[in-house]
Amino acid sequence: MKFASTRLIARDIRAVVGFYEKLTNQKAEWLAPVFAEIITTGATLAIGSVETVAFFKEGTVEPAANRTAIIEFQVDDVEAQFNRLKGELEVVFEPKMMPWGNLAAQFRDPEGTIVSLYTPITEAAKMRFGAR
Repeated sequence: MKFASTRLIARDIRAVVGFYEKLTNQKAEWLAPVFAEIITTGATLAIGSVETVAFFKEGTVEPAANRTAIIEFQVDDVEAQFNRLKGELEVVFEPKMMPWGNLAAQFRDPEGTIVSLYTPITEAAKMRFGAR
């Protein structure tokens, strides 16, 4: 089994895609007017408009209702990325050390999902992620 992607359902797909384009510093690939993907080396972030829910089962997902998941991106320098984004995106918290060895900062996307950027700092964290 291969973990393929995480998909967000967005009320305002243009705003959500724009947020992740700015965050990742790369353009989304629009596969349809109601569906886009941002493909990174580690995973794909898929973003579908609320209209795509009808393709599955109506009412199974709800945009702007996430309160359990955090989308995480590993970056080389979390402080540099935080400084690049802090004036343009909603900040949840500034870079701080986590007990598991990562320096992390968080932002909130336009529909409320928490997004964490982190850099492995301790030797154990670097080994866990294969970071140098």
